[in-house]
Amino acid sequence: MEGLGDATSPKARVGPWDLKESEKQMVTKQCAEMGETQGSWAPQFLVPQIIPHNLGRANVFASGYQAVFSRPQSISLVLLLFLLLPLGPTGHAAAQRCPRTCVCDNSRRHVSCRHQNLTEVPSAIPELTQRLDLQGNMLKVIPPAAFQDLPYLTHLDLRHCQVELVAEGAFRGLGRLLLLNLASNRLSALPQEALDGLGSLRRLSLEGNMLEELRPGTFGALGALATLNLAHNALVYLPSMAFQGLLRTRWLQLSHNALSVLAPEALAGLPALRRLSLHHNELQALPGAALSQARGLARLELGHNPFTYAGEEDGLALPSLRELMLDHAALQALDPRAFAHCPRLHTLDLRGNQLDTPPPLQGPGQLRQLRLQGNPLWCGCRARPLLAWLAQARVRSEGVCRGPRRVRGEALDALRPSDLRCPGDRAEDEDEEEELPAARPRAPPGAPKEEDGAARPCPRACVCASESRHSGCEGRGLQAVPRGFPNDTQLLDLRQNHFPLVPRAAFPGLGHLVSLHLQHCGIAELEAGALAGLGSLLYLYLSDNQLSGLSAAALEGAPSLGYLYLERNRFARVPGTALRALPRLFSLHLQDNAVDRLAPGDLAGLQALRWLYLSGNRITLVSPGALGPAPELEKLHLDRNQLREVPTAALQGLPALLELQLSGNLLRALQDGAFRPVGRSLQHLFLNSSGLEQISPGAFSGLGPRLQSLHLQKNQLQALPALPGLSQLELVDLSGNPFHCDCRLLPLHR
Repeated sequence: MEGLGDATSPKARVGPWDLKESEKQMVTKQCAEMGETQGSWAPQFLVPQIIPHNLGRANVFASGYQAVFSRPQSISLVLLLFLLLPLGPTGHAAAQRCPRTCVCDNSRRHVSCRHQNLTEVPSAIPELTQRLDLQGNMLKVIPPAAFQDLPYLTHLDLRHCQVELVAEGAFRGLGRLLLLNLASNRLSALPQEALDGLGSLRRLSLEGNMLEELRPGTFGALGALATLNLAHNALVYLPSMAFQGLLRTRWLQLSHNALSVLAPEALAGLPALRRLSLHHNELQALPGAALSQARGLARLELGHNPFTYAGEEDGLALPSLRELMLDHAALQALDPRAFAHCPRLHTLDLRGNQLDTPPPLQGPGQLRQLRLQGNPLWCGCRARPLLAWLAQARVRSEGVCRGPRRVRGEALDALRPSDLRCPGDRAEDEDEEEELPAARPRAPPGAPKEEDGAARPCPRACVCASESRHSGCEGRGLQAVPRGFPNDTQLLDLRQNHFPLVPRAAFPGLGHLVSLHLQHCGIAELEAGALAGLGSLLYLYLSDNQLSGLSAAALEGAPSLGYLYLERNRFARVPGTALRALPRLFSLHLQDNAVDRLAPGDLAGLQALRWLYLSGNRITLVSPGALGPAPELEKLHLDRNQLREVPTAALQGLPALLELQLSGNLLRALQDGAFRPVGRSLQHLFLNSSGLEQISPGAFSGLGPRLQSLHLQKNQLQALPALPGLSQLELVDLSGNPFHCDCRLLPLHR
């Protein structure tokens, strides 16, 4: 019976779906006879209840010792335990038809070959296979006609396969394929005919690759496609007709790219599009002309883009739009007619911007919800028209007043126009009346320039686009930061030049600059005052340089900075003192540096910080007080470091933490209550590839019902305790562990 866990034997590849009912009863009886009770047990075999496979509700795959369970709404853990039981002639023949490195469920026509270090698609996969899971291999190249012997495939999973090239015609012959998952690979381009032959495809995921451009016609053969996911790539530009041929696509995901320009016809040819996700890009202005091509849009997600203004001149005309997300941008001014040509707009999300007195909106007569949380709302006299309009139009508003003092902290929807004081009103506390603090005028795009008026000429060797307000000198071999850019420039791209020093006042006259790219410039130092005058700067990219330190004086000229990218430099310590000059810092990227520890106070004072990325450093110690208090921190990435234990004490003071990444460390064991300080908020926990050999029964105690995903793949676990109290759990990934398939897994199964 010692061969139960041996996946090298052909018979060991038999899954529970191959067992007859009498065989299941026999093994269950053996468990009972060996003393299994509710509190203690010692049987060697466990046959779980088998749940019918349903792609939309639960995905269950196994390969060797691997098992993955996922379910969007509720979770049923099915352990695929490979039992060495006698097989009849039919069962033995089925095993013979299955590749040695795979698990085949011939009754449901599923084949799984996960995490087997395969360099090519296995041969001898049964011809009638409908679902093929190859994720976690090393395919690198998908050659022409790679799946021509599998004409009945409907689902193909190629995630995490290090794919760098999909050859033309790679999927020819897969006319029945409905779902193709190529996420988390290394694709930088797609050949023109790479997706030919997929006329029935409904869902295509290319998320998490390195795509930099899309060629018109790439998706032309996908006439049935309903969902296209291109999130988390490196796209900077969408050309005209980029999605030509996608006649039935309803959801297009383009979030988390670097898009700054959309050609006017970029979204033409998408008549069925209902949802467009463009959040977390670098759009400086509403690309109204391009967006208005998708006239059937019902939901538009544009949050986390560096917009400073939205107006009618942006040309946004979407007659079917119901939901518009412009949250966490840089909006400082809003024209009353910005959404006049969106008559059916129901929900407008403006959270986390810089709006102090939004105007009454003209045009969207069906608007019912206006989200203004996180804006510095000034509920003085000038807000009376807004309150009167909200009441008259029956719009529900969400937001809190920042001032004046007498209404500070009041909910906007709890106030009436008469509650707001104006000059001449009788007031008991006239000393409390304050005027809205003077602010720098927020001129809309196209407004006359300040003072000298005309924009400066563009520096030699650079390109300055007046329409998009983008200027660039990328890869021109420059030895110093050029000067003389138009003073309305909002995005400046200087990457891939060579200037080791950024001098004082290096960017004069660029008070409207929102995004500054200085990657790959060999920068070793920013002098004091280097960013002077950049009061609107929101994004600063200093990745792939030679920086080992930063001073507060270097950053003081950019008080609005929200996103700071410092990946792949030479930092040995977090530049905490310098970062305190950035009161609005939202996201800090320090991946792949040489940080070896986090000391108390390293991140003190960063009250607005939401995302902290410290992956790929050399961190061995996170001291208590190094991270908190950080009341807004939602993401903490400490993966690929050298931690030997969970920094439990350092997690104190992080009440909003949603995602904790600890994969790729040297943890080996998890102690009781390891995550208790963040138990009330945590939703996603990553512990994969951490050398885990043992998890104590109380390791996950304190984790509340909000936990949605738990990643434990590629460890050294032979057993796992029960996971009580995790009622919202949707995903548990246990693949790549050498589980000892006996009744020690019974509590987890229950």
